[in-house]
This record gives sequence, C-alpha cells and structure tokens, in this order.
Amino acid sequence: MVKIANAAFKIGQIIHHKLFDYRGVIIDIDPIFMLTDEWYDVMATSKPPKNKAWYHVLVDNALHQTYVSEKNIENSLDNTEINHPEVELYFDEYKNGEYIIKNYC
Repeated sequence: MVKIANAAFKIGQIIHHKLFDYRGVIIDIDPIFMLTDEWYDVMATSKPPKNKAWYHVLVDNALHQTYVSEKNIENSLDNTEINHPEVELYFDEYKNGEYIIKNYC
C-alpha cells in the first residue's frame, strides 16, 4: 500500500463511509480538497474540512467511484474483497485484507 504523509488512510485500504454506510477501497489520495468550490457546495453537504486529505474510492457492489473527506471515513470492520469492475485496473492482488497497487514499472 502507498501512504501519503498527512493522510490517515492508504491506497489499497478498505474503508467504511460513516455517513452513507458503504464500503470501498482507496485508489488515490489528494493531500487537500482538489475539486471545484461548486462541487463542494453541492456534494459535500456535511462541509468537511478542505485542508485535510480527500480520497478517491471504488464503492463496493457499485459501478461508480466517490471522492470522500477523511472526516467521513473509518477503517472497515469487514475486510472482505471489494466487488467493483475497476479493482483490477488499480490493484494486482488482495492480501491480508488489503489491496496491493499495480506495479507499472
């Protein structure tokens, strides 16, 4: 897994969204909010901090990705594999409850 300095979670980690009760796997991390103010005003209804890490997440049993504030996620108690069609685009394998990021070298 890849760790970003100020992020509490890692790429490949399975998380649980505290507000919307879904699981997912982190595929990328922004050290701070990187989308538009318009997106934030419409989508980030709980108004989480913009100066903390934000995560790109593949949602379990869905076809979409989400962009989630660190404030709204926690470690998932269920570490079974994520069911998402894009998992194989980002990860080589699933091992010990975590995904191993693809090695493109």
